Amino acid sequence: MGIRIIAFLLISLTAVAQQNPFPTDSVNAIVNRIQLPKIPDYTITVSKLGAKGDSISNDKPAFDKAMALCKKKKGGIIIVPKGIYTLNGPIHFVSNVKLQLEKGAKIRFSDNPNHYLPMVLTSWEGTMIYNYSPLIYANNCSNICISGEGTIDGEGHDIWNSFKSKEGADKKLTREMNHKGVPVIERKFGAGHFLRPQLIQFLDCKNILVENVTIEDSPFWCIHLLKSESITVRGLKYNAFNANNDGVDPEYSKDVLIENIDFNNADDNIAIKAGRDHEGRANSDFSSQNIVVRNCRFKGLHGVVLGSEMSAGIKNIYVENCKTTGYLKRGIYFKTNADRGGFIKNIFIRNIQLDEVEDCIYITANYMGEGTEFPSAVSDIYLSDITCNKARETALIIQGYPLKKVRNVFLNNIEIKSAKNGMTLQHTENVTVNEVIIGQKATVPTSVSNSLKH
Repeated sequence: MGIRIIAFLLISLTAVAQQNPFPTDSVNAIVNRIQLPKIPDYTITVSKLGAKGDSISNDKPAFDKAMALCKKKKGGIIIVPKGIYTLNGPIHFVSNVKLQLEKGAKIRFSDNPNHYLPMVLTSWEGTMIYNYSPLIYANNCSNICISGEGTIDGEGHDIWNSFKSKEGADKKLTREMNHKGVPVIERKFGAGHFLRPQLIQFLDCKNILVENVTIEDSPFWCIHLLKSESITVRGLKYNAFNANNDGVDPEYSKDVLIENIDFNNADDNIAIKAGRDHEGRANSDFSSQNIVVRNCRFKGLHGVVLGSEMSAGIKNIYVENCKTTGYLKRGIYFKTNADRGGFIKNIFIRNIQLDEVEDCIYITANYMGEGTEFPSAVSDIYLSDITCNKARETALIIQGYPLKKVRNVFLNNIEIKSAKNGMTLQHTENVTVNEVIIGQKATVPTSVSNSLKH
């Protein structure tokens, strides 16, 4: 009787999987809903406001003046001509502004932490705090754009990089404040503390476009999309090799398109997040959702990551037509643990080409081995048409939590040509496997007579 039930269940799940092809209509609906920023025609060139672009002079006053003029005109385009513009402090956006970096233009930020005070409202690894200003920052803005063929350089390799070894006490304090519900206004870091700022952060913004520029040498995460919506990030190039140099991190954000990007990062290329621990769970109405990733080239630590800060939940994620251009530690990586709670669900990933990795697909409820009280719910994961040339360790890992299993996973047409270890499934429920090949593909079995000859 038990065998019949299992057989029926497998047949039923296969039918469900066949009825759930990549939902192109859902992707199209998200993309069509996203609005590109509308920018007024008013144009100002920073060199006409005193910017030298000589790599030595402090050009921040000219950039500030340009932003103020755009605010007065209710928006406009700030042109940055060819040259190296040193800024001793951040760029703070106002609404309806496009920052246009022409070919050969580089904005290079100072690495003096005092230049990024006074503190602003921001977030650090999933907890809202007041801290050093991100180097490019927008709060409660709409219709903002960063575009052009130039470079944004965060100068993160020296002083900011030295903060990494000193951040432990502050990192612990943010989590204590999170767990105790300390009012955000009282969570003040900045001077005397060691939490690095993001290179670019949009907080409570909408109708955002970042395109074509090169991102390099960020102090911390490169582009942080925080509590924002209607966002397009496309055509970027990365050379970001410092600690925690994630490429694009949507957090508490929705309606996001990330496409046609050349990643080269020392950390996650794309990390979809949604707050951390108690604070994240209290903001479950702001789950990260409706995010499309397509036509990207991955290189660095991990390709597409969900988590680890995901306590408000992640849903409706669509990834397709991406490949690696070099080594990745992990290609597809879901990071949760029993400190996080929240959920990951309705994830569709297809047509991914990986070269050499440590692990090809890794879904875990045991990230960092943390927690016991708040396991995450991970379900409804559809992975198809994925190839990998070599996994140095394991081809496929799904680690659920004993009391909250990973449920409803559909694996279709996956081929890992070489792997040290094949597949590990722990604490899972309803995993459907079809056309999965790990190692050399089996063909026609040898006959008894042929085997006896040897």
